[in-house]
Parts: sequence; structure tokens; C-alpha cells
Amino acid sequence: MTSTAAPLDAARVEAAMRRALSLAEHGPGVGENPQVGCVLLDASGEIVSEGWHRGAGTPHAEVDALGKVADARGLTAVVTLEPCNHTGRTGPCAVALIEAGIARVIYAVADPGDVAGGGAERLRAAGVAVEHGVLAGEAEELLRPWLTSARLGRPFVTVKWASTLDGRAAAADGTSQWITGAAARQRVHEQRARHDAIAVGTGTVLADDPSLTARGDGGELLAHQPIPVVFGTTPVPADAALRRHPAGLIEVGHRDLGAALDGLASRGIRRLYVEGGPTLASAFLRAGLADEVLIYLAPMLLGGPRTALDELGVTTMSEALRLSIHGIERLGDDLLVTCRPTPHHPAPHS
Repeated sequence: MTSTAAPLDAARVEAAMRRALSLAEHGPGVGENPQVGCVLLDASGEIVSEGWHRGAGTPHAEVDALGKVADARGLTAVVTLEPCNHTGRTGPCAVALIEAGIARVIYAVADPGDVAGGGAERLRAAGVAVEHGVLAGEAEELLRPWLTSARLGRPFVTVKWASTLDGRAAAADGTSQWITGAAARQRVHEQRARHDAIAVGTGTVLADDPSLTARGDGGELLAHQPIPVVFGTTPVPADAALRRHPAGLIEVGHRDLGAALDGLASRGIRRLYVEGGPTLASAFLRAGLADEVLIYLAPMLLGGPRTALDELGVTTMSEALRLSIHGIERLGDDLLVTCRPTPHHPAPHS
């Protein structure tokens, strides 16, 4: 079966995809479901409906958009991600589009999942015209954590630390509150809320007794709380603040980071925020398991032995773990530097 859908103006299609990407940003960005946006266009390229995915168990973006029109026959669906082809809490979006009479589907990036992928083939088999690649780079950037997790079969890992300009994470006596100012600390809370889980080592738990909650400006708990994950062979004390965390607690009592990430992935964790301390951060970097690095730099000098990172296994300059800088932002008096591993040091699943 072959579609007879007439071509649309390329500029209108690109504008529609840009709108779909904007809609996708409203999605939660946590959990197993990606952020997806969808717009429906008529034959002239005008937007007649919009939709976006609001989280697990809610209608997917395509179904959300279809539900807002009385008759979708002959329309074009512009979607940020290839329509899914599986039945979970909701049915396959590819089938919903076919049954609604959609004539053409244009998506930005393919779904890499073994279960959900294949929607484009199903659409073509039903006679729907399918195109892809419009604003693919922008869609890849928006969906980077989810796509990385889907492709590698493990959580997307963000490693974060705060340090002075001379690379210290604490003074010689161990005090570290506060290296950064209020604006930087609030940004950390916002980042916690955008991750499924937050990881620390047992050394940090014993030294600081952190709560690891995500809080707003007034100290209130934010709607989404990351699950605390503690790495280390020492059990978390019974009276530790983490025992009272609203999202529960996961303890990883071994040193195999690859196996630990497998276990977290099996729990539906797609994004992991590694917050401390130096031993754990260095372990993820050393293993090549950091997909993103966030470095908060405070304009102070401490000197002394308490550095932000431990040994990385680097003995000569040719072995240096090189990063590319993808953003520099000023937060009060502090700087947030966002980095990614260079292609020479990818983040494999070990």
C-alpha cells in the first residue's frame, strides 16, 4: 500500500518540528518514558492540534494530539521521536496513527529500543508516508539522556562536584559548607529533581549525613524526588537521614559499577546523578561511565590535600581523560561548567 500524501513546504515542516520540540520540553524527563512532542498539520501545513507526553501511564504525545481533533484523516503528524510500536501501559502510537487515518508521519530521530522501535516500518506497511531527520540534531540534544540509556542499556550518568579554583572540595579539617553560594546550591537541587536517582559513597554518608532530597527555594520538597543510591561495603547507619528519604533507599554493597548500573536500569532508572564524594566520582570517570560532568567552581582557594577527585589511573599526559566544554554559566559568584567526555573516551557499558 502506497501513500498519496502531497508534499508539504519544508519551512513549515521545520517550524512544526521546532514547535514539537518545544512541547516535548514540558515532559518530566525522568523515568522510562522519553520527552516527546507532536503537532498535526493540515494539507496546507497549518497546525491543527498539539500534544506532548506528561509521564508514565499518560497518553503519548501522538495520542494526546489525536484526541484534540474530531477527524485526523489526511493529516500529517510531526513528532520528535519515532512513534512507538509496543503495548505498555498504553497502546502502540503507530497503530493509533494508522487507525486515525494519518497520511504522513515526519519524525526527528529513531527509537533505538528493541521493544518500542519499529514504528516507522509498521506505518509504511499500512500505507502511511514516513519521513525522518528533520531537526535531528536538536532532537538528539533534547533526548540525549534517554537515548543514551536506551542505546547502552544503562542509566545516563551525570557526575557532579563542587570545588574551589584550586580544585579543593573541603578545607584541611574536612569542612566543606559552603564552598558554593546559594544560587549554585539551588541549581543542584533542581538538577536532583531532573534525575531518577542520586548516588553517593558511604564515606559521604558517614561524614556528612546528607538527606539528598530535592528542595525548592523555601526548603520545601520538590514534586519529584530522586532515589538515593549509596555505593560502598559499609552499611548505611540505622539512624542516617537517608533512612527517612521519601523515595526510599538503594544500597550497592559491591564495587562493580557495571553490575550496579545494570541493577539500576532493571528498576527503571534512566538518569543517575553522582554527587559525591571524590572516590565515587573518580571511580565513574576512571571506568568511562560518565556521560556528563558538571563542575561548580567557587572563587576561593583552600590548598591542602582534600581535592575534588581521587586517582584516575592517569600516569602520563597521553592518558589524560579529556572533556569537551558544552556550557559555562555564572551562578552568583560561582561558575557551572558543563562537560562531556570526548570521542576518545566514550562511556561504554562495562
